[in-house]
Order: sequence, then structure tokens, then C-alpha cells
Amino acid sequence: MAELAPFASSPERSRGRRHTEAPPTGRNAFQRDRDRIIHCNAFRLLEYKTQVFINHEGDLFRTRLTHSIEVAQIARTLARNLGLHEDLTEAISLAHDLGHTPFGHAGQDELNACLRQHVPAAGGFEHNLQSLRVVDELEERYAEFNGLNLCFETREGILKHCSLKHARLLGDVGERFLARTQPSLEAQIANLADEIAYNNHDIDDGLRSGLISIEQLQMLEIFATHHAQVKRKYPRLEKRRLIAEIIRAMINTLVIDLTDNTLANIRRHQPGSADEVRACPMLAAFSPSIRSQADALKSFLFENLYRHYRVVRMSTKARAIVRELFVAFLNEPRLLAEEHRRDDAVEQARAIADYIAGMTDRYAIREHGLLFRMD
Repeated sequence: MAELAPFASSPERSRGRRHTEAPPTGRNAFQRDRDRIIHCNAFRLLEYKTQVFINHEGDLFRTRLTHSIEVAQIARTLARNLGLHEDLTEAISLAHDLGHTPFGHAGQDELNACLRQHVPAAGGFEHNLQSLRVVDELEERYAEFNGLNLCFETREGILKHCSLKHARLLGDVGERFLARTQPSLEAQIANLADEIAYNNHDIDDGLRSGLISIEQLQMLEIFATHHAQVKRKYPRLEKRRLIAEIIRAMINTLVIDLTDNTLANIRRHQPGSADEVRACPMLAAFSPSIRSQADALKSFLFENLYRHYRVVRMSTKARAIVRELFVAFLNEPRLLAEEHRRDDAVEQARAIADYIAGMTDRYAIREHGLLFRMD
């Protein structure tokens, strides 16, 4: 690993773990976190969870697992460019979606609605909080503690956003939301790498599915600019390679812009340590021009891909599956295995949410069929 900048996070100066452990041998504490995340059950299940297209719709579409790997690749490049800790950045990137439900945002939104309607005291559902819950409580791999017992810095990066109500209940990782300070630069970079990955790779999946077209995308400055550049260099390139070259060029532009603009912000504020980063305004950011172009792309994808009638139809089916599973389990907990039953009503609702959130797309479809079909 290249020499760290003074404002980078350091495993030697970590704020530590929730449960004291002997330091690792042959690797640093952030490497240990990364390795624990890769080996945990929730990470493995991401292979069969929706990114945009439900798992059975095609083998080439992204899943939560392939998305997380792509985020980690972009984030490590950014971390190296900025002198940040690559292992921490990778750990945050790989863990950021561990709490996602089956069926993507449709599943999350329906599970949140179910909790708020039927058991308001349970506090709703949000996949970012659930990711932290997975690594803090739900994974069962170690004899001495629940969860993965990750470093504060990794947990801080996983919790990208949080209401003040929830922040008051989360101890050390919730404090920055109350104090209105920032997370580490590694966390900031991982968050923006997530945006770079899903915007550009959703273009690829959207074009592959036929739900959006190159002609539509050429109305966007960021796509049209790179389309023209690639066509000038490769005028006879066939469509599949053309799309790949455009997306590769767009990612490169975003990474370079983010690197340059973040370095400029660092020079302006001159943080001398990771703690000083937390006291600064948000340092990791695109330039205003690229930020505007990226926002236009996000809006386009929201209106033309995520709200496409074929996606909405599948999302509606997915929400019905989640809703009917939740209500059935809540009304009759004996449908659940013993490990998911609780005596307290609020705890029972949360256990049901944990169970459903941990399902893959195909497992949720199968469970729904077992409960509601007679054949």
C-alpha cells in the first residue's frame, strides 16, 4: 500500500471495536474487517438480491453482490489517488448493502410501510440502518460476540445517513449526526463510489434490457460528450463494445474529477488528521459542472428506467410478496421457525423484518408460494 496521507484513517489509531480483541497477526485491523465481511452470510446472499432487475430476469444483470464489488474497485482507486487507507475503503464499500432486502428498493419501501402501519413502535425499516444491524448484531459466526465486531471506522462508513431519533440510540457511530460532523474521507469516498457505480452500470443494464436507448441518453450532456469521443476514436465500433467504451470513459471522467476536486478541497481546508477531516465540511465532492451532469443522469434513470412500466410491474409484484409475507408472519408467528419468534410484539415485528430482509429474491418468492399456493 502507498504511503498514507496525514488525513487518512489508520488502523493503529482506530477508535476500536465494540468488544475487545487481540490485534490480528499478518494483517491490519481494517483488513480483518474486510475479510470478515467477505466471509459473512449476508455478503454471500447479495449474489441473489436485486439491483434493478429481479434475480430471475437475466444472468447478466447486476446483483447487489456484483454492484458491491464494482463499488469497491472504484473506491480503492480513489483511495489510492488520495492517499487514503484502501483496506478501510474497500471494507466499507463491500458492506454498504448488507442490509438490503430482496427486490431492491421496492422491498425496502414495502417493509418500511408494513412496520410503520402495523407496529409503529418498531420504528420502520431502512436498509442503511439494517446494514449496521447485520454487522453489529445479526451475523452469528463468533463464540464471544454477536455480529462481526468491526472497527468503529468501518461501522461509521456503513452508516451513511441516519435520523436524529435513530442516531441517539446508536452510541458512538450516531454521534456525528447529532454533532453535524462528517465521517472519514474513506467513508466519503466509498459513498460517492457507490453513486458512480450504480449510475453507470444501471445505464449498461438498462440498455441491455432494452428499456432505455442510446438515442434517449444522448440528450444528456455527460453521455453525449463521451459518446462523441468514442465514436470519433472508433467510428465503426459495434453497439455492445460502443456502450462498454462509453461507460468506461464516463467512469474515468467521474473518478478523475472527484479526485481533483477533493484534493482541491483538502488543500483549502488542510486537515492534518482523520479527526480534523470530521470537523471540516464535506471534502469529497465532484466539481459543480460534473455534479450537475451526474444529477441530470440520476434524474433521467429515475424517470426512464426505475419508473419504466416493466420495472414498476415487477416492483408491484415484489411489494405484494413482501407485504403478504410480513402480515402472515405477524398474524401467525407459528408460521416462523422457533428462532424467529419473540414474546414481545415490537421485538417480534423486528425479528420478522430481519428475517424478510435477509431473504434473497428467489427465497422470498418460494416462501410466498409455500404460504399462499395450494399446488
